[in-house]
Parts: sequence; structure tokens; C-alpha cells
Amino acid sequence: HSPSVKPGEKPSETGEVQQRKEVCHWPCRCPPVPTCSPGVSLVKDGCGCCKVCARQSGETCNEADICDPHKGLYCDYSEDEPRYETGVCAYLVAVGCELNGVYYLNGQTFQPNPLYKCLCVSGAIGCTPVFTPRLAASPCTRVMGRKKPGQSICGSGQHKQLQSTNYRLIPAYRSLPLVLKKKCLVQATPWTPCSRTCGIGISSRVTNENRKCEMKKEKRLCFIQPCLTNILKTIKIPKGKTCQPTFQLPTAEKLVFSGCSTTESYKLTFCGVCLDKRCCIPNKSTMITVQFECPNEGFFKWKMMWITSCVCQRICSAPGDIFSELKVL
Repeated sequence: HSPSVKPGEKPSETGEVQQRKEVCHWPCRCPPVPTCSPGVSLVKDGCGCCKVCARQSGETCNEADICDPHKGLYCDYSEDEPRYETGVCAYLVAVGCELNGVYYLNGQTFQPNPLYKCLCVSGAIGCTPVFTPRLAASPCTRVMGRKKPGQSICGSGQHKQLQSTNYRLIPAYRSLPLVLKKKCLVQATPWTPCSRTCGIGISSRVTNENRKCEMKKEKRLCFIQPCLTNILKTIKIPKGKTCQPTFQLPTAEKLVFSGCSTTESYKLTFCGVCLDKRCCIPNKSTMITVQFECPNEGFFKWKMMWITSCVCQRICSAPGDIFSELKVL
């Protein structure tokens, strides 16, 4: 005999036990490991058994079918009261993201570039390439007139569309250089282009090369060219050439950053210019540490890119363009 439910009282408040469906079964019996779409995490299910494609925002979830943990998703069971058996994947409340002066909410999907679709997750931006449909090679051949021996005629409806896998050639999908240091598998993304084409700018990367072996954003100063009114008067391009890849100023000078100047003078190597439409960008560099002295405010140090060589090319991108290396394949 179950207790009676009073008006305005929920069943759960009466002490009645709600039966939940068992979704985990042991011993584990796993199907073949699935291939997840780009941007979808391959994780172990909530039962601790099998590799599955994590559920995404707005999809149903339960104890076994977990939400994508790498996107800050959790399973919200609030609409399934009092059983709390099936939920919906939702984003945790977190900070948003800023890209090129535009602010995006946590969990918001956006497309700042025709070839990239991006997602804001807790202040970090992750991007995956947009697929381009293409026709798969078909054993069917449409011929005019008579059908040749061993040849079949197919209608256009029998042609299958496959998604291009050329996205794996994009630098973001290539294997990162791995180094083992003190039980830490060191990884690092490439440095971003310098934020300024002249004067001192900043470039950044993500790396776990630190004491805690944690992925953190690292920044460095970069100085591609001095801001000169007429740079062609400073740079001498050799006769018969159209480009001068590198150049130096006549004397060593102190660097100025945020109203502070370096304690030492430096004779930097800068990237040059071309008479045609090519642009010169750093090709090889090393890292140095520079110390700045501020009036009545003490000292601070910054890592800085020291250019050793530059290359002139026709592919030129705006500073800070995170999609500069993406090309149509």
C-alpha cells in the first residue's frame, strides 16, 4: 500500500521510492570504437566501460551517455524530477570569450571565418573546419547513347556525397612536437603571428612546459619592423633584386614598452620589404629575456623573439589573424 499524495504535494515528498532504469551492465561488452565528428570528444562512458562519442549541448544524457567534459558540459536532470534518470547536456556557467573585439558567451558557437566553426568554452576558443561536400568516386558512369560492355548507367540520385577529410592537413590537426621532460610530455602550439606589423607587439602560444605540466597560455614580445615614415629610405634593396629580407638599424637602441625602457641597448634584426606585393615575415628566431625599467616603478622582465632570418612571400595576413594558415584544399 503506497501512501496517499496530498493536494499540491509532489510524489517525491511523500517518501515514495522512484525506480530508475539500469543503464550500466557488467561485465563490459563494448562495440567497436566509434569515429567521432571533428570537435566531438571520444571518452569513456559513465559506466567506466566503453569508448563513446560524448553527448553535445542539447542532446539527451544519462548515467552512461555522458556529456562532453572538454566543453564544460554537464547532464542537467532538473526536468526529470523525481526520477532524475534522463537529462539534457547543458553548459556550466563560466566566462565568455573575446575575439577581434567581439564578445561571445560561454557555449556559444560562431563562425568568424568561412572555413572555421568555433566554440567558446570558459574563456577559451576551439575551432574545427567546416566540411565541404564532394562527390565520391562512383562505379557508375553516365554515357550517352549505347551502353558499352561492362559499363552501367546510373542516375544522379545514386551518387553518394562524402565529407572531405582534407581538414586533417590543416596545421591545427597535425601532431604537435612532443618532448619528455621530467615525466611531463611537453606539448606546444605554434606561436601566433605578432599582434603588430611595426613596433613592439605580442604573440602567444599554449604549452605545458612548466613545473605543474599544465596547459597554459604563454606570451612573448615580438618586434618585426620599426615604425618608420618611409622605410624604403632606410632599407637598401640590392640592384637587380625586388626584396631585402632583413635589415638592421645603424646603432643599438633601447626598446620602449608600456612607458618603460630596457636596461640594455639592442641591435635587432628586422624583417625587410619588397618592391612588389610580397611581405617579409620571420623565418627563424630564438628566445631572449629582456629587462625593462619603469620610472619610479621598478623593473620587470619579458621573453622576446630574437629574429635571425626572414622570408618574403606572397601570402600576407593581417596581424592577429588566427586563420592565416588555413587554405582551401
